[in-house]
Amino acid sequence: MNMTVMTFNLRYHTPDDGESAWPHRVNSVAQMIRDHSPLIVGTQEGYYPMLTDLQERIPEYAWVGYGRMGEHENEHCAVFYKTAELEVQHQGQFWLSESPLEPASIGWDSHLPRICTWVSFLHKASSKQFIVYNTHLDHMGEQARKLGAALIWDTLHSQHIEFGLPVIVMGDMNSHPGDWPIRFLRGEVEHMGKQTWLKDAYTALSGPIGLTAHSFQGGDEGEPIDYIFVSPEIEIATTMVDRRQLQGVYPSDHYPIISQLRLSDPVRMQGKGK
Repeated sequence: MNMTVMTFNLRYHTPDDGESAWPHRVNSVAQMIRDHSPLIVGTQEGYYPMLTDLQERIPEYAWVGYGRMGEHENEHCAVFYKTAELEVQHQGQFWLSESPLEPASIGWDSHLPRICTWVSFLHKASSKQFIVYNTHLDHMGEQARKLGAALIWDTLHSQHIEFGLPVIVMGDMNSHPGDWPIRFLRGEVEHMGKQTWLKDAYTALSGPIGLTAHSFQGGDEGEPIDYIFVSPEIEIATTMVDRRQLQGVYPSDHYPIISQLRLSDPVRMQGKGK
């Protein structure tokens, strides 16, 4: 089964952005999604009115997720999916804190509540299933990024034991490739004896990755903070960072990351991940 996935930080709506405020960008965001036609899109910084605005423009998609303050308040890490091709099997959300089931809980040195939304899908045509995790790590707290990444792995690994499904992790990690959270998610360093078996989708990108957050200035000089990771049974065919302006504007202050993936049969991983 071949599929296209995208992670896209939408940039929350603030009038301070002037000509780059959400009402001036929503059509470009929708066009970007239509241009790549991903099966799933993990979004960050979407508030409920933004997400409903966007869905009106891409009616072939539905989305799941809740706000970080509970219900539909504040930022969501929403997951959009094509309803004609996918069926939601299970879904949930946890907070990146010492109390992950407590809405609006703030963990460690985090500046804000941070969340991870997860969804397991059934692909109707192939009957294959997979599970997606979409998150946004804190922009200020170093410990929060580290322990948030570790908490995502703990949850992911527990659910992998339970469901045995291929895994896709995506989001704005607020971390460069050499930072601990990314090295941990790539399985290069351990945490409390735990080591992941995730693969970084950027391995399919030749040459420098370049920056992915650009403050509406464009350009590619720098390092990424937005990522897609997959479990070993998922083949990464291609990955790209789309740096286009559309309709004369940048769709967001982050570029979307797009990967072409191929799902094979699930395998149960062993070893230090437990």
